[in-house]
Amino acid sequence: MTTMRESGVLLRDVTLRDGLQLTGKLLPTARKLEIIRFLLDIGVPELEIGSLARADLVPPMANTVEVIEGLTDAELARCWVWVATPWHVEKAAAAGARNFQYCFSVSDAHNQANIARSTEASLDAMPAATAIARSIGGRIQLCLATSFTCPFDGPVPERKVLGILTDARTEGADDIVLCDTVGQAIPAQIASLVEQAKRLRPECRIIFHGHDTWGMGVANAMAAIGAGADVVDGALGGLGGCPFAPGASGNTATEDLLFATRPHALTPPAFGRVVRVSEQLLAELGEPPRSKAAQGARSRARAFEWVITEPGFIH
Repeated sequence: MTTMRESGVLLRDVTLRDGLQLTGKLLPTARKLEIIRFLLDIGVPELEIGSLARADLVPPMANTVEVIEGLTDAELARCWVWVATPWHVEKAAAAGARNFQYCFSVSDAHNQANIARSTEASLDAMPAATAIARSIGGRIQLCLATSFTCPFDGPVPERKVLGILTDARTEGADDIVLCDTVGQAIPAQIASLVEQAKRLRPECRIIFHGHDTWGMGVANAMAAIGAGADVVDGALGGLGGCPFAPGASGNTATEDLLFATRPHALTPPAFGRVVRVSEQLLAELGEPPRSKAAQGARSRARAFEWVITEPGFIH
């Protein structure tokens, strides 16, 4: 398998950044590189591989620079690194990164909790971050956490998100990432904001980053796709969540998104490989399985081609 692009929508796997944030366990660099190469080999087009967040605050991200340094240029071309300041961009770029996800929250309260500055301060710093990325031929995303609700302030008005999208300080972004950080949004909200983002920023890819906290992960991703999103995010096993957002739990599972969207290059045996790798990772981390599709793959309904039936697999 070489690609999962044929469905017209890309899947970006965020296991090694958002997926690991709440686990509290630092995976060795070699293990992270193994997972990255598996996902790239299986055909996942893009990955989020780490964060420049402070290691004392987010310990699972402590070896992100080493991970970047361990990848080839060709691999890094498909990988994104979370950054929140121009200095983060400089540090990641020095290690070899070329794709930067510049993230801040629409809600001031969450931005203060997450990256210790106001939303306005993050906006002010974005042109400098963009200039650094452009100076090395890199790409930069505008990633808007709490695009729908904030764990501290409650519902986030659409107008606040749209105001940021039309702010001149964000003009250099290649992509717009709309994040349902605490997983409280419903499909109608997702579709509305994606449609408006595409209208306001037609030069950008629109990415939907969802969480499955309230069971809406796949439904919201499909609503985003229906509204024109170019990319949806997922994490193996439904891992993840923001350590600075009370009530935020796992990302929408990569397995569930693959099963729902059925990119042409995804075969049942390839899906089985994804399930196995996900289960191994969850076992290492001591995390419970959250993917419904992975649970289905372990069922006894063996007449269904997506059920794993190879010898040695425990049902």
